[in-house]
Amino acid sequence: MGDGSRIRAFCTLLRNLIAAALLYAVIYGSISLVSDPSVASRGKLGIPAFLDKAGPTELIKTTKAGLKVKFASSSKTVTINPHANVFNRPVTAVKIKDDYLGARPHVDTEADLHMLVEECRGTYSGIEKMRNVFDCLKFFANDEERYYSLPEISARASSQDPRQAEYVNADGNDNTLTKYVSVDEAVAANGSNIGTCPGPIIPYHVYWTGPATWRVEVFIKSYLYTQNLACSRLWLWLDSDRHPKAVHDMMTKDALFARFLPLVDRGDIVLKAWKFPSRIPLPKDEAGINGFGLYNTPGRPNSKGERAIAENIIEDKNGQNWLVLTPKQMTFLPVAVSDAVRFVVLHIHGGAYFDMDVLMLRDMRPLLLPKEHSFAERWAAHPHPGDYNTAIMSLTANSSLSSYLLYGGIRMGVNFHPRVLGRMAWKDGRDQEFLMLETAAFDPIWTEFNWDREGRCTVPCLRDYGAAFKGRVGALKDEWESYDGPQLESINLSETPTKELRARTSEERLAGLDAVAPSPSRLMRRSAEEDNVPASAAAPTPKGDHSDSFQATLDEETELRKAGVVADYVLSVDKFAPNNRTLENFFRGAWTYHIHNQPSSWISILEHAHDGFLAGSRTNSYGEKWTGPDIFPYNYWPEFV
Repeated sequence: MGDGSRIRAFCTLLRNLIAAALLYAVIYGSISLVSDPSVASRGKLGIPAFLDKAGPTELIKTTKAGLKVKFASSSKTVTINPHANVFNRPVTAVKIKDDYLGARPHVDTEADLHMLVEECRGTYSGIEKMRNVFDCLKFFANDEERYYSLPEISARASSQDPRQAEYVNADGNDNTLTKYVSVDEAVAANGSNIGTCPGPIIPYHVYWTGPATWRVEVFIKSYLYTQNLACSRLWLWLDSDRHPKAVHDMMTKDALFARFLPLVDRGDIVLKAWKFPSRIPLPKDEAGINGFGLYNTPGRPNSKGERAIAENIIEDKNGQNWLVLTPKQMTFLPVAVSDAVRFVVLHIHGGAYFDMDVLMLRDMRPLLLPKEHSFAERWAAHPHPGDYNTAIMSLTANSSLSSYLLYGGIRMGVNFHPRVLGRMAWKDGRDQEFLMLETAAFDPIWTEFNWDREGRCTVPCLRDYGAAFKGRVGALKDEWESYDGPQLESINLSETPTKELRARTSEERLAGLDAVAPSPSRLMRRSAEEDNVPASAAAPTPKGDHSDSFQATLDEETELRKAGVVADYVLSVDKFAPNNRTLENFFRGAWTYHIHNQPSSWISILEHAHDGFLAGSRTNSYGEKWTGPDIFPYNYWPEFV
């Protein structure tokens, strides 16, 4: 009897071990399957599967407010009103004019920056016009023929020698060409090729830390919507001092940024690892105006032939000057890093810097082409000539001014706050080299509520930043009080398009995108090679989508319609009804709008314009069609369904 019990116990133990082994094998196989890049991404875009997961949509239950639905792309449930939601809501109640800016400025068009300043400021000491934002925007919108000009052929940027350009890779060939490609020979952009620029390619710099959010998405899409892409490059600097794998993670694990991977492959977006440099090259201070405070007697050369010529500055054996930082000086708080990054990257690389919460409304190129293109904006309506705001800034690379500002920030205890540096420049008599554009150009709402506005309110008339996100009927009081244009034409709501879900159907995408975007496995291999990690470790994780939004596929929308969750639109029950707002009347004339969270609001007007453009169903404000790869549309926001 005892032997039999022992045998039965042994068999039970063996059976449990086998079951445990099988369970382990299943779990291990599932993990391996998810970790496989070829499985974790589907389609030709390198989009993680959890972003492009096709139903089935789970219908939870019916409530008084609508039907509760669970989407595959989100852990949240969403309550949908069948007769008024993001799937059937018309994008507008009026006829839209997308190409309201006319043809894009010629690639060599330059803005008279001094005229832009003087027309919107007045005299240097009097600033008589500074608080009149309405008239400034009117000038920007209606008088391009005054402040835009096309230089004589010999003086144009495209006629200069690329080898002498301030920008690295200004010709698309590492500055090795003897001349830029002509306008007639320039290759237009397409799905797989960004095209060629008949002139210098200008870098646009932004800095970000952590996973991508909707701010990253709206900035990138506004850039794609407005800029001359063949002649621009978006350099996305990611904080790698605190997060060494920032570039790797953005390329392989970030669900939101995954939609932009085709643009990384095409060359529109360049991911750069930001590490505060210990040495920064400086031009020689021949005029003695850069604040270096050179020693009367330089130090003795060390074993490398380097000698100290000023505090934090050495000269190497070839005569090159370098700004040298100590480890203590390279340790910053996050906001201080952001303040410093813009001055460092513009000094080294030139171009323009933008805070990520900026929305682009016009082509910035004409502001960046003049030989003297150093500028920032005013800090609200503060009248002091040194009160700069560097949310948007341009500097000439390796110049006396960029060196002066960079060294000044280090000299003042690594303090790069724009108003601190601005007061320094004013005190030293260098502020007029660093032009101060009025807030109307980049942040037209700020004067309205920060200081006493003079003259008429802007169009639209918004009195706080949050107003741009308010969509309920009557949420914005007197937003049209200054509008004196023609009556907008109403349209039949049953005939207007709804929000774009995809640029093309899945069949069209499979048939036509083989030459447009890289394969997922190639994207993962390339990223892994760049970061020196095994390709298997570069697979996207199956989590990390918008935590506060959701996406739906065409298949899921079809299921919703079949289930009656999406029915005929009824205007009377819509809390966020289509309205008379169009991008044409959103601070017309300004180059950007600073946000400082969506559907039937002014921000949603921008989103609809971006999605329609990137889907190929609408043009941008210059009347151009999108010819690039498919880009996922904006996610939905549950609170506005």
